Formats: sequence, C-alpha cells, structure tokens
Amino acid sequence: MTRKILCPTDGTDHSELALIQAAEMAAKYDAALTICVVNVAHGGVRGPTISHWTNAQVQSIIADSTALARQHGAKDVHSVDIVSREAAPAIIAYAESNGFDQIVMGTGDKRGISRLMLGSVAADVSGRAHCTVTVAR
Repeated sequence: MTRKILCPTDGTDHSELALIQAAEMAAKYDAALTICVVNVAHGGVRGPTISHWTNAQVQSIIADSTALARQHGAKDVHSVDIVSREAAPAIIAYAESNGFDQIVMGTGDKRGISRLMLGSVAADVSGRAHCTVTVAR
C-alpha cells in the first residue's frame, strides 16, 4: 500500500508531469506527498561551494510545485530542499531514511549519445532505490 510518496522536482516541464501523477496518486491512496528539490552543489575543492539555485529559486520551485500538487488533489503535502553534490544519491538516501514507499519522478528528453554520456538521475534512482519508482514521461 502506498502511504508516503516522494516526488523530486526541478521545476521543469518533465518534472511537472511527474508531480501531477504523484499528486493524483496521493489523492487516490490518501497518501502523504513530499516534494523534494535537490540543489546540486558545485566547486568547493579550492574555492567556494556554489549551489545550482539560489534559496529564492528553490523556494519558488517548492511553492509552485506545492500549489500544483494541491490543484491535482494532494492534501497532505510536505517539502524538503537538500543540498548535495549529486541528485540521485541524495534522493535515494532521503527516501530510504524517511520510509518512503514510492518515488515518482520525471525524466528529460536525452537520447542516443547524450543519454549515454550524461546518464540519467531517473535511471540511477530507479536502479538503486529501496522502493518502487515510477518514471513519468
């Protein structure tokens, strides 16, 4: 039974599709939905660590995502922002340590060589997560 759903988002169109699906699942199963933004940190070896987004941008993504989730029926909506060097391990660790039984996430449009070279956060999460992962396209 799905009781806790984690939905990582970056505010893009493909993550909005996942958020809508996660919100509808949360409404259907009366499950809690947590929206997760992973702010990837760059640098830090010999200089300062710089996050991909500012705090204001992260809060804007969370606010917009929360509103969209509520619009699509989710009632018990929470949010978390995580700063990490890599998105997939942060998502997996957060989901496992907080007892989530479902992760719903989007995937970009990488194909061919770009997919081979760049990898995919969704593929990494779905291959290593302790729970069910739904990839929305």
